[in-house]
Amino acid sequence: MRGNGKAGSDPLAGFKIRGWRKREASAGRAADGSDAAFGRILANTAWLLGGKGVGAVLSLFYLAIITRTLGVADFGRFALITSTAQAISVLVTFESWQIVVRFGQTHLQGGAPHALNRLIRFCILIDMASALAGCAIAAGIVILLGPWLGLSDDLSAHALLFCAVMLIGIRSTPMGMLRLFDRFDTGTLAETVVPVVRMVGALVVLASGPSVTRFLMVWGAAELLCAGAYWVLALRTVRGRIGSWRSGQIWAARDENPGLVGFLTATNLSTTFSSAGKQVAVLIVGLFTGPVGAGLYRLAYQLNQALAKISQLLSRTVFAELSRASACNNMDDLRALLRRTNRLALVSGAAIVVLVLLTGQPLLRLIAGPSFDGAYPILLVLGIAAAIEVVGLGFGPLLMATGRTSRALQISLATTALLLTAQTLLLPIHGPIGAAYANVLAAIVGLALLGWASRAAIRR
Repeated sequence: MRGNGKAGSDPLAGFKIRGWRKREASAGRAADGSDAAFGRILANTAWLLGGKGVGAVLSLFYLAIITRTLGVADFGRFALITSTAQAISVLVTFESWQIVVRFGQTHLQGGAPHALNRLIRFCILIDMASALAGCAIAAGIVILLGPWLGLSDDLSAHALLFCAVMLIGIRSTPMGMLRLFDRFDTGTLAETVVPVVRMVGALVVLASGPSVTRFLMVWGAAELLCAGAYWVLALRTVRGRIGSWRSGQIWAARDENPGLVGFLTATNLSTTFSSAGKQVAVLIVGLFTGPVGAGLYRLAYQLNQALAKISQLLSRTVFAELSRASACNNMDDLRALLRRTNRLALVSGAAIVVLVLLTGQPLLRLIAGPSFDGAYPILLVLGIAAAIEVVGLGFGPLLMATGRTSRALQISLATTALLLTAQTLLLPIHGPIGAAYANVLAAIVGLALLGWASRAAIRR
């Protein structure tokens, strides 16, 4: 009898079975999509790590040259100048590569190359305006803070020139063009220009007579050549794929990309607060302890950044894939990709702590010599802070890719304010390592806030 069968006894059984099959098929497609995206993340990160690996090896050599030839005090002055330039660059530079990737995905998948071209031209205009504004800010900072930081008049002038070169060498837009078309391998070639030029230049300076000014000249030349390489490779990659350079007015990009201005402002402020806060830390240490303390802190920070570089590289590739999934409105892929990224982040964070413990002190002594031994405790504490930040490397890109830029901005503002306040309070008590303790505190709070915001974004 029909009533004896389960399917026959339930008139909705056929619909349930078909619904179950649809859900299974959807889950299978999501798994396939997330697998492909995660594979691209690993492949692109491998390319970036390859380039950064070359840079990391070369940086050990040119960092050894500059620390051993300049000494602690002059290296501190060099660190103050480069940190000032980087802080100003972060302050005024808009993350135009994120704009190209975030909004360019829509035009690329929608078959609108001319709209993509207008978006790229809009980003170029933003970069040019940023460079001009940064030069004006650099002049004010160097004139006002130069005497406080122990810089002579000549060295202050050279510092101002170096800041201008750093700003002219902004390469965010061509970087975004390459990442939009998934050419992280090509971007790696451009990135290797910086360490190669620094290495060659450091050897030339070593042979001709080391000085802070000559090393600044080498670092500036490396930035300009890297920017030139980025533009050449980016234009060659996108040739014939981004429409005409004369297609309509640049300002049309604002109407063609809803939310562009808000995203532009939020990404700039978020990056400014998070990155500039860390660069400003060197200046704060210099103001409290002088060039020697700033030199120790800068060396520890630079080595720590080299060990924690994987988090920055993963964050860039994760953002590209999350933006692609968001542009396709594929939330299943988005969730699956975030889960896998979080697991990879946990492993990376643990690896950073192990690397700092095992190689930190020998590496420090090998590079800089016994006179910089005081930097190891700072390096150890900064390594813990970096490991905590790595654990949440997928949360920030998720908020940006899903349009929750205001939330990311609020969290960045809160953690940066906490970082600078804690440094100001702890430096007089503990010295340079107090600034490192402040980094750990800010990293813990930032991870908690980003995790909460990301969980809310996924639920919605």
